[in-house]
Amino acid sequence: MKRLLSIELYKVKHHKLSKILFISYFVLLSSIALIAAIKFKVGNIEIHLAEQGIFNFPYIWHFNTWVADFLTFFLAIIVVSMVTNEYSFRTVKQNLIDGLSKREFVMSKFYFLAALSLIATLFVFVISMILGLSYSDYTSPGIIFSDMYFLPAFFLKLLGIFSLIMFFGFLFKRSAYSLGFFLVWMIIEGIFYAILRWKLFNEKIAGTISSFFPYNSIKSLLPEPISRLSAAKTLGKQIGEDFGKFSGIPIENFLIVIIWIAIFVAFSYKILKKRDL
Repeated sequence: MKRLLSIELYKVKHHKLSKILFISYFVLLSSIALIAAIKFKVGNIEIHLAEQGIFNFPYIWHFNTWVADFLTFFLAIIVVSMVTNEYSFRTVKQNLIDGLSKREFVMSKFYFLAALSLIATLFVFVISMILGLSYSDYTSPGIIFSDMYFLPAFFLKLLGIFSLIMFFGFLFKRSAYSLGFFLVWMIIEGIFYAILRWKLFNEKIAGTISSFFPYNSIKSLLPEPISRLSAAKTLGKQIGEDFGKFSGIPIENFLIVIIWIAIFVAFSYKILKKRDL
């Protein structure tokens, strides 16, 4: 594994666009602290995010991973470039000639995806810990380290998205096509859910079925945290909307995504295995 990962790290290290996107991602991720200065009005209610406890433990684990997820596109471009450049520069065949098997070639990509996801997760952990210790009203160890399951959920969501994009990269061999079809796939799943919800079943059954869709299952790992804020609950009562109590992330969500990741990797290998290079 170390040998395969070092090969991918060497390629990314000498790819200028990847380095720019990588740095941009972590610079933007570091700017989460600026959210504390945001103020806005919803009706007659003025909301100052810093006063809503967004940096309180353990809520910060949910909020920061959710915010960081919006920046995933930067890393997704690195992932798709990592795969499609192999075809553009005709280095796939060269890697195989140099001794890599097709299985090792695909696994080298996957190991890099896992490493990239882990680095991003550790960075979110560090940022959250610094902000939490600086702004949180609750700093006892028991509170700090509760709800940290959002970090593995964030890691798994990144790995799931990256694995899906890697699969599209092997399938289409072009960055634009791969990213474009990824967006199309999101729309397709939305259309299927709408058909299930409005034509075939009720909301509960449609939601259960759609939870097994590839992208939707990955997305469900990080539900939005805004409805957990006190201001959101107050607003909800005013408009007659009960957001209810957040009950965590079901363990089956993790299992479904793990299965999809295995499927994406297996299909990537199958495509490469059958393709004439």
